[in-house]
Amino acid sequence: MASGRRRVVITGMGCITPLGVRVEELWGNLMAGASGVGLTTVFDASRFPTRISAEVRHWNIGDEGEDPARWQYCGRHTRFAAGAALQAMRDAGLPQGLPHDPTRLGVYLGSGEGQQDFESFTSMMMAAIEGDRLDVAKFTKLGLETLHPLSEVEQEPNMPAGHLAGMFDANGPNLNCLTACAASSQAIGEAVELVRRGDADVMLSGGTHSMIHPFGVTGFNLLTALSTRNDEPTRASRPFDRDRDGFVLGEGAAMVVLEELEHAKRRGARIHGELLGYGSTADAYRITDTHPEGRGASSCIRLALEDAALHPDAIDYINAHGTSTSVNDRVETLAIKTVFGERAYKIPVSSTKSMMGHLIAAAGATELIVCLLAIRDGMVPPTTNYEEPDPDCDLDYVPNKARAARCDVALSNSFGFGGQNIALITGRYRG
Repeated sequence: MASGRRRVVITGMGCITPLGVRVEELWGNLMAGASGVGLTTVFDASRFPTRISAEVRHWNIGDEGEDPARWQYCGRHTRFAAGAALQAMRDAGLPQGLPHDPTRLGVYLGSGEGQQDFESFTSMMMAAIEGDRLDVAKFTKLGLETLHPLSEVEQEPNMPAGHLAGMFDANGPNLNCLTACAASSQAIGEAVELVRRGDADVMLSGGTHSMIHPFGVTGFNLLTALSTRNDEPTRASRPFDRDRDGFVLGEGAAMVVLEELEHAKRRGARIHGELLGYGSTADAYRITDTHPEGRGASSCIRLALEDAALHPDAIDYINAHGTSTSVNDRVETLAIKTVFGERAYKIPVSSTKSMMGHLIAAAGATELIVCLLAIRDGMVPPTTNYEEPDPDCDLDYVPNKARAARCDVALSNSFGFGGQNIALITGRYRG
């Protein structure tokens, strides 16, 4: 850690996930090895190769004290973002934002695209087809007559960040990045940099996404990235297992409040942990494949260690990207061994995607919260459904049951389509 650099701590956490809509509920289910995967109900997926997903069930924005009518034109991901942000800000003791200068409070999200109204879109298409062609003028006329302008605005990925700024009077930096599965980890890393260099004192950061819709599932099925283990939903996500056949699509949001240490101390905030290191690289290889030697993954871990001024021996636990795809799990294992050498075999590594699926843009922020809880309780969550060892994946993946383990420093990996690699290191706060 650079001498004299502003230190950044985490003072608030919130989440809306398939495995829990409160932080402690999520943690309890992870410790129990529960699963949030089931048959898809958000839309009719009965004719898709993949008919399973990890949905957020039994939750609505009204559960957070919000008037649902206010959010009626917003997509699922925006409502998830608002719920997780309310939890995180309340946890931080900042429910109305900063008490003094709102320009010192910012928002940085890794948010996905808004959801389309597929039923209206399909109806418009069908009504505008004349013989063997689409009457574009008729299609446009129908759109102007039937679509709501606010729903259309909500398609933009920056909209959740804008909503959160308004909720908390956050007049400071407001940004969004969408680097696929690495988005919320990158957002958190960049938000940390804003606080370090003095552009803000507090940043609300994290991610939100829902791709459980026809276009999302179609795209991933075409890439053969999703598991088709439809008859065994809870056993479908099996990171590092020899018989893995793809990831399970999830949805949700996770938010953290990042705060400059002295600012947090002055207001007597509870500190969950410290964000120590951030590394970011690109594979510059292929859009859908990581580099076979894990060059981007290993270099971003090294950069995070350098940023934190830590020796590799300091890492006590790794929350893996661990998607349950053949290539990712093998290459991530190789990258970990490249960085940590023989000690890689002694570090507990687990993928919580085995239980809650892949939350895409929201995955990294959720997994950072998992790391903070592992440090807090001295427990590491398991990789469930790990039954058949893969010779190429030969690390300690904490198979099937949570484990007590001293954990002062944890590493969270996030690797996205397009070749984006992010590593975050968080540690126990020491004054």
